[in-house]
Amino acid sequence: MASIEQKIGNAILTKIRSRREETAAPESDSEGSPSLVRAKVREAQFSDYEGITDLKQRWGLVPDPLENWEHLWRHNPALKHSAAKRAIGWVVEAEGRIVGYLGSISSTYRFGDKTLTAVIGSGFVAEPAYRAHTVRLMGAFYAQKSVDLYISTTAVEATGKIACAFGCEPMPQKDYETVMFWVLRPYPFFQTVMKKLQIKPALTNVLGPLGAVGVGMDKLLRGRWPRRPAKAFTVSEMKASEIGEEFENLWKEKLGEGTRLLADRSVETMRWHYDLPRDRAKTSVICCRKQGQLLGYLVIRDEAGQTNGSRRSLVADMLARQDDPEILRTLIVAAYKHAKHAGSHVLEVQGFPAHIRRLCAQWNPYMRSFPATPFYYKGAVPALHKTLADGEAWYGTPFDGDTTLMPEL
Repeated sequence: MASIEQKIGNAILTKIRSRREETAAPESDSEGSPSLVRAKVREAQFSDYEGITDLKQRWGLVPDPLENWEHLWRHNPALKHSAAKRAIGWVVEAEGRIVGYLGSISSTYRFGDKTLTAVIGSGFVAEPAYRAHTVRLMGAFYAQKSVDLYISTTAVEATGKIACAFGCEPMPQKDYETVMFWVLRPYPFFQTVMKKLQIKPALTNVLGPLGAVGVGMDKLLRGRWPRRPAKAFTVSEMKASEIGEEFENLWKEKLGEGTRLLADRSVETMRWHYDLPRDRAKTSVICCRKQGQLLGYLVIRDEAGQTNGSRRSLVADMLARQDDPEILRTLIVAAYKHAKHAGSHVLEVQGFPAHIRRLCAQWNPYMRSFPATPFYYKGAVPALHKTLADGEAWYGTPFDGDTTLMPEL
């Protein structure tokens, strides 16, 4: 008997086919038609690396280095503690070529005193002629057994609709789709904005200085930067590889503070998470202490430079004992100073619960929204899925999903 996921996949595929048949001209042949092109879906293997890399490159995606495959699917701490064998993903194969792919990354979550097994969809790509078959890729992902939670954090509108067809919903944490950011260097920031708007270079040379002055004045008049940290704390920085026992102690304390869904932040997992092979970005950990005791930390990721020329620092994660606002304030102010010293053009805060976003909002950040919902989830059992419909149950940050698991190459 077919599973529910298979039935849903077949229903969606039938709908896609019927719409294409309705709009096709009678004399059209079958070449390139997703409804007629023969292909099969199978579990991905390590030997598929070159085929998947070639597929990603053909369609404008940055492929993983082979070292990152080893990192994600052989050295992942979540796999060490999993009784079930996990697939690394699935491919669509036609005539010996890989024409579609969806990766699956294992993760561990804590929800109160419960440990949950999660899988994260990643790297979704397909050739246009075979995109009807990608419904089956999704079906295979959501058919995985011994899984408590399914997550997708790189969804575009089309894949988001398919995810919803398989029972997913947007993560309900308020304003997760809105990015808060502060401008550190007005002139290069404004240049990037004009590039995105496709302003001609000649006009950019004229408007650039004027725009930078305007952004700078707005920053001063509106007080658009984090400031006034608490004086009771000391702040220091370290590498992610230096994370040690004091972080484990803080993590255990956080688990006892209440029932929220938290991605595993044990020392082993954090070191693995931020040790990305061949990563050009720099990851630092900002620590807040009092009398030598770690009270909170913030992980910041400085990107070496995006294709449009922009340089940003991203707050990848942040935890504080009892969600103390003074500890959080101190960490965010320190992150702003760090990003400015790193030469970044902007400092971004993506996600985080409402109490952290309210704190950031006091410093008047600019805001922008993702073009599509960036985070979908599905609880494997109805009770968990219903419980997670409450936004207060979440502590979603870029540490979730694959957002900070992809190296900048």
